[in-house]
Amino acid sequence: MAMLHPARETAPASPMPMLARNVTHFMRLLRDAGFGLSPAHAVDALGALQYVDIGRRAEVRAALAALVLSGPDQRPLFDAAFDLFWRDPDWEGKLRALLLPRVDAGAPPPRRSNRLADALAARQPELPARQPQSEAERFAVPLTFSDQERLAQRDFETLNAQEWRALQHLIRTRRTHLALQRTRRLRAATCGTHADLRASARLAVRQHGEWLRWKYRKHAERKPPVVLLLDISGSMSQYSRAVLYFCHALMQSRERMSVFLFGTRLTNITRSLRERDPDEAVAVITGQVRDWAGGTRIGAALASFNRHWARRTLSGRATVLLVTDGLDHEQIDLLGSEMARLRRFAHRIVWLNPLLRYPGFTPQARGVQAILPHVDALRPAHNLDSLFALESLLSEHNGPAKETPPWK
Repeated sequence: MAMLHPARETAPASPMPMLARNVTHFMRLLRDAGFGLSPAHAVDALGALQYVDIGRRAEVRAALAALVLSGPDQRPLFDAAFDLFWRDPDWEGKLRALLLPRVDAGAPPPRRSNRLADALAARQPELPARQPQSEAERFAVPLTFSDQERLAQRDFETLNAQEWRALQHLIRTRRTHLALQRTRRLRAATCGTHADLRASARLAVRQHGEWLRWKYRKHAERKPPVVLLLDISGSMSQYSRAVLYFCHALMQSRERMSVFLFGTRLTNITRSLRERDPDEAVAVITGQVRDWAGGTRIGAALASFNRHWARRTLSGRATVLLVTDGLDHEQIDLLGSEMARLRRFAHRIVWLNPLLRYPGFTPQARGVQAILPHVDALRPAHNLDSLFALESLLSEHNGPAKETPPWK
């Protein structure tokens, strides 16, 4: 009965040392892909494989999965890693398919895992070139600091496929954290400006009446809730996809965030963004949303949000991030009234408009004129630097004063 053929070994060796080395490599690959594994898992895996028939692929897969999986969301990534590591002979082809975007005309492209691709790229030293490759098919090398700064300043619409892939990697590797808000409530602390007499007295009683040290209280801090309303119409498609990857990074940082997409209808995608792999999360969202890159009805979408979601998501001094270009020509009166209603619910509204990348932009569209009187801050959202600038904007406790538009 034939044994599994691992991706690492090419020279003949005795079965058990070869199996031990490759099980160890496989566990390291899973750890680099995001699994919480330790060297003890490799030892346990070798012990478990002694009780199964290693000639049966299904039994080996089930044994390793029982050891390393801690949740159902890890199953697709484990299956992809297992099929690729304990492989058929086309190792290089499958690795290139993971690392490079490819579009087939006859069928939809296969699902790819960024985390697995990055782990494989880090583990695999170099693939021998079978044939000369064009510039678009070459592997992307790690970006230098100057390359990262240059890419962060590029407009999302001007990026090619390779630059877009590098941009996704920059967003995924940077853990964005919003600043904490100071509240009026007090909590126990080792030092502070508010002496806690009751806690200090209780400590003195436990120390037989000796008042040796004081207990203090200080203002508690919490993460401010953020609600994102993202326009996914045809004119906003490329910018919306970049903002989705940025929101996924915020969700993975455990930020208090609710995300809604709107084109011709409103869709709540907050739960879908909790998927750990950003590509899988965006794939689920694009399958869930029917009006992606279609028309836009901003007024109707805001009316639906105000009616069904505003009271549930805008409590606790929440900030609303409205990402749209405002190019709506239908029901302008409805848009103005719903923006005024949203302004009464929200603590502040920040409008992210990609059209602000143009120096001579003026609010000529009727939709822009209806939205503008009800926002507190107006910012561009056309490159990565503009998205990272939200960290300092959202860190202000009381929020900025109502800003004067640059064209006035």
